[in-house]
Formats: sequence, structure tokens, C-alpha cells
Amino acid sequence: MSETSAPVYGTEESLGARLNALRAGVLGANDGIVSVAALLVGVVAAQPPTGVVVTAGVAGIAAGALSMGVGEYVSVSSQRDAERAQLERERGYHDSHPECELDQLARLHEETGMSPETARRAAEEQTAFDPIAAHARAHLGIDPEDLVNPWHAAIASLSAFTAGGLIPLLVALFTPAPFTIPATFLAVLLSLGATGFLSGHLGQAQRRRAVLRNLVGGTLAMAITYGIGSFVGVHV
Repeated sequence: MSETSAPVYGTEESLGARLNALRAGVLGANDGIVSVAALLVGVVAAQPPTGVVVTAGVAGIAAGALSMGVGEYVSVSSQRDAERAQLERERGYHDSHPECELDQLARLHEETGMSPETARRAAEEQTAFDPIAAHARAHLGIDPEDLVNPWHAAIASLSAFTAGGLIPLLVALFTPAPFTIPATFLAVLLSLGATGFLSGHLGQAQRRRAVLRNLVGGTLAMAITYGIGSFVGVHV
């Protein structure tokens, strides 16, 4: 096999890490772009003073970023606690019923296509080396050496939301009033197209579908809030 046609095995090995970064990073940026843009479009549609637009944008970024960060921290902390509890239960099972755990590990290997003899031998070798890690990976789908980190997820989400939210805010601030809403729409759609492409690339999924999903969702959010803002501005 030539060097150019050789498969790149490292891409599969690092896919899990990329997917975690995708969820906490790219999707956080998406939330910031759409949430703040929808908020600003709704506010601008009511034709308030410039100070109100700035206040609404800054408050929206601060509230959204903190909400995302705290939400990610709580969610991922709960997941980490659950993973640790499952590992503790596995240790208890292994201490009290080592033979049953060995039989279970062998059956799990058989389900992957191993022959009974090979499955048994693999289970025995893994049990002799690290039975908890072997069961965690085969039975629970958990890597004891790579548990989720709530701080990483929280910081990534908070930072990504802030960066995403700054895009529509800066466009709204530095665009002349008659063009604020069209310019914000355009900037948001371009940004969502970029993050959709990036999410598809990182997740090794269909990029066109990811881009289209982002564009449709962002357009609907801004259109709805623009309608609400226009209604409120006229009737209140």
C-alpha cells in the first residue's frame, strides 16, 4: 500500500475527544450567535435608543455565557459522579464475585465475534492486568483513565458562547441604523454556516446537512424575535 493511500488510524482514535470539543465549543458558539442575534434583532425592531441595544446585547451575552457555563458544569459533574459510582459498583462486584465477573467479561467478548476459547483467554489476561478497567470499557463504555472533566466543559461553553455572541453585537453596534438588521442577519448566517461546516468536519458527518440545519434554525429564531420586537415596538 502506498503512503498516500494508507488509512489514518489516529483520526479514529481521537474522535471521542473531538466530539467532546464539538459539543462544548462549537455548539456553545452556535448558542451565542443565535441567542444574542435573536435578542438584538428583537430589540432593534422596537427602535429603542442605542444605549438600550448595547445594554441588551451585553446583558444577553453575560447571562447566556454564565448560564451555559454553569449548566455544563452541573451536567458534566453529574455525568462524572455517575461514572465514578458505576466504577465503584464494578469494584464491589469484582471483590465479591470475581468468577462471575470473569464469566461476564468473556461473554461480552464473545458478543464482539470472538470464539469462546479466545474470549475466555482474553478475559483472563485482562482480569490479571486490570479487571476494573476491562469491565468498565467492555460493559459500561467508560474509560477510567479519561473521565469527563466538568471544568473543561464549563470554560469551553462559557468562552464559546461569549465569542459567538460578540459577533452580532459588534455588527449591530457598528452598522448604520437602517442596515443594522440586514447586516446582523447576514453576519449571523455566515457565522452559522462556518460553525455548521466545522461541526460536520470535527464529527466526520455530512457538512452540508450541518450547515443547512444551522442556517434554518438561526433564520427562524431571528425572524420570530424580529416579529415579536416589531409588534411590541408598535403596540407598547
